[in-house]
Amino acid sequence: MTDTLDNPLDLSQHLPFRIAVVSNLLALNRDWKIRNLSSLDPREMRVLINIGSYMPIKSADIAYQSRLDSYTVSRAVKKLLAEGLISAQADQHKKNVKNLVLTEQGRVLYQQLNSAMDKRAKQLESVFSTAELTLFYQMLEKIEHKSEQILAEQARELMDLGLEAPADQKELIRWYKKSAL
Repeated sequence: MTDTLDNPLDLSQHLPFRIAVVSNLLALNRDWKIRNLSSLDPREMRVLINIGSYMPIKSADIAYQSRLDSYTVSRAVKKLLAEGLISAQADQHKKNVKNLVLTEQGRVLYQQLNSAMDKRAKQLESVFSTAELTLFYQMLEKIEHKSEQILAEQARELMDLGLEAPADQKELIRWYKKSAL
């Protein structure tokens, strides 16, 4: 720790920093085996994995489940469509809504990514007992919910002051309302 500042932040005991470090280590493009499966960037891989795991699925649902802003999801969907990895189909109930599904080429890549990611997950989970793993997922859920709450409340406070919130901040508020139900 530095001694040139008063009260420096101890990053080793700072929860958001520690989670960000682990997140950086687990980024899909950091894992050479996963990165070599396709030319997709991590955002596009996350969207493809989400589609494969929950198809048929709407872009808005992908944004909510992965907590990516809708613009980011839209850009990833555009690339996946151009690559022929997914297709958009009209929803049976709402004709103006498109559901995303994997194409055959997308299914092949999904299975490859799924296999590599599952192997890595099992290796990571091996550091926990079954009880610890259950508790860890419960704690992650609490952290996710609290993070969403903090961000949504901050956005709401600034909007209450008359500031115009960017789209991603409005999404945070919607997501928090949705998850609080």
